[in-house]
Amino acid sequence: MSPMTYVTILAAVALFILFKTAVIISAREVGIKERLGKFNCVLKPGFHILIPFVDRVRYRHEMREQVVDIPMQVCITRDNIQVQVDGDVYFKVVDPIKASYGIANYAEGVVHLAMTNMRSEIGKLDLDVAFSERDAINTNVVREIDEASDPWGVKVLRYEVETVQPGRNLIQTLEQQMEAERAKRAKILEANADRQSRTALAEGERQEAINVSEGDKQRRINEAEGRGKAISIEARATAEAIELVAAALKKPGGAAAVRLQIAELFVEQLGQILATAKVTVVPKEIAGIKSIFEGMGHVVSGLDGANFDNAGLAAARGGARAAKR
Repeated sequence: MSPMTYVTILAAVALFILFKTAVIISAREVGIKERLGKFNCVLKPGFHILIPFVDRVRYRHEMREQVVDIPMQVCITRDNIQVQVDGDVYFKVVDPIKASYGIANYAEGVVHLAMTNMRSEIGKLDLDVAFSERDAINTNVVREIDEASDPWGVKVLRYEVETVQPGRNLIQTLEQQMEAERAKRAKILEANADRQSRTALAEGERQEAINVSEGDKQRRINEAEGRGKAISIEARATAEAIELVAAALKKPGGAAAVRLQIAELFVEQLGQILATAKVTVVPKEIAGIKSIFEGMGHVVSGLDGANFDNAGLAAARGGARAAKR
C-alpha cells in the first residue's frame, strides 16, 4: 500500500470518530443522551463531546409549540344524527425525558386522544347545540387530552374545531325546517300586526265614545246650570216684584190699585177664554160681574180722592203683572 492510501484511511477513521464524538444541538430542540443504552442526561442547545462508541444522542425533541391536524371523522350526536367533524390540536413538549420513554410517538397519541374525546363530546350534545357550543367543546377536549397526555411530558394548549358538517339529507331537512320557521314567524308577525290594528281601532272607538259621553255630560251640566241660573234670576225678579207690591200696598191707595189691576186681569183672561173655547161655560159668579164694575168705580173714585202718586200706581201695576207671570 502506498503512503497516500494509509493517509486516506487514517483521515476517514478520524472523521468517523469525530462524527461520533462531537454533536451540535440547535436552539429549538433538546437531545436525550444515552450511555451504553441507558439514559444519561438531557443535552441543551449547543456543542457537546461524546465518548465514541459509548455515548449517543438517542432522541431529539422539538421544544416549540406544534400543531397537528385531526382528520375528518364521523360522530353521532345525542339525537342520533351523524356529523363529520375535524379540527386542530396545539401542544408542546415540556418534559423531554417522559416524551422519550413514556410513549413511542406522542404526536400520534395526541391525535388519537383528540379524536376519541371529540366523539365523546359530540355524543353529549344535540345537533343544534353542537353548532353553537364550539367553545365549550374545545375547552372540554383540551382538558381531557391534557390529563391523559401528562405522563408523556406533553402539554396540550388548545383545540379548535374546524368543521361540523351534517349529511346532505340532513342539510336539506334543516333548510326545509328553516323555511317553515321563517313562514311561521311571518304568520306570527302578521297576526300580531292585525291584533294590534284591531286593538288600536277598538281603543279609538272607546276613546271616541268616552269623548262623546263627556261632551254630552258637559252639555247637560251646562244646560242644568243655565236653567238654574234662569230660575234664580226669575226667582230674584219675582222676589223684587213682590217687594215692590208690598211697598206699594203700604202707600196710600195702594190696596185699591191692586184690586183694580186684579179686576182688569180677570176681565182680560175671561175674554180670552170665551174667544177660544168651543163650548162656553159661564160660572155662576158671573152674575156678580155688575158688582165688580161697581167696585171698580168706587176704586177709581177712591183713587181720585186719595193722595197716591203716579209712581206708586205704576209700581203696583208692575208688581201685579210680575206676580201674574
